[in-house]
Amino acid sequence: MLPGHGRYPYSPITRRPDYCWPNGARLALYIAMGVEEYVFSEGLTENIIAGGSKPDFVNTSWRDYGNRVGGFRLLDRFASRGMPLAILLNTEVYDHAPDLMQAARAHGAEIVGHGLTNSDTLAGRSEANEASYLKHVADRIAAQEGAAPRGWSSPWLAQTERTFDLLGEAGYGYVLDLRFDDQPVWLTTRSKPLLALPYGLELNDSSTIVGRQATAEAFATMIIDEFDEQLAAAEHQPLVMSIVVHSFISGAPFRLRALTRALDHIAAQRHRVWITTPGAIADHFAALPARPIGPPDRDGRSTAATDAAISD
Repeated sequence: MLPGHGRYPYSPITRRPDYCWPNGARLALYIAMGVEEYVFSEGLTENIIAGGSKPDFVNTSWRDYGNRVGGFRLLDRFASRGMPLAILLNTEVYDHAPDLMQAARAHGAEIVGHGLTNSDTLAGRSEANEASYLKHVADRIAAQEGAAPRGWSSPWLAQTERTFDLLGEAGYGYVLDLRFDDQPVWLTTRSKPLLALPYGLELNDSSTIVGRQATAEAFATMIIDEFDEQLAAAEHQPLVMSIVVHSFISGAPFRLRALTRALDHIAAQRHRVWITTPGAIADHFAALPARPIGPPDRDGRSTAATDAAISD
């Protein structure tokens, strides 16, 4: 057999129990906004101009725009459309952009752990160091928000072989890193199952606009087409869609104008979709009596009786 990771079993979407989201909705949608802080001229960076010299004031200023301007405008835009929001948070933002976090709190945003800074990565860390890092992020959010984060999104979407094990042991209940399905799926870990919520790796302004040099208009069209296609497909299976933006990317005025057209397209169909937060999706899914797709056992096999019934 080919080597594998053993974190989730194969399960075709055509052979699963049916269920609905609240109010009979078939499509659940969450929007996540990356709110990030970087170490000046050190570590990993997201750049709009490649190959900048050090010290790099130009790319730093481009990123800083998000927490000074763009993040506030995005929060206002989501609020004006009545759209809940998740914040993928570097906890250093509490110290460097406290007013933005106050605005996010006023919006009622769910806070998702996203590292200390985005100059960091989990890749290459020892188990003890990674466990300490995950706990430090959770403790800081708990101290600021009054509750530990339920979810985690890895800086740079990078993991070690132990990340999913350590997340559950640190108290996280779900992860936003992966797109191998359009429904939530339980991951096998060495302790308790960890829920993977669908994370749109391409409906992400970082990977698409910066990484692949797509235009703001193309990104908005991608969101609209994904939404329309998922809404149609959800007539057959309950699905989850995500949109991921960043304060310094989609918060730029011309990109915000294009993104708004996509948001308005979605809002026009809000009676057919559950627009919510990833934590609410995780809660609803975990409470389903059928427990679709898991949780898996240590060998990666689904333990849900309903899965066994439909696969025989």
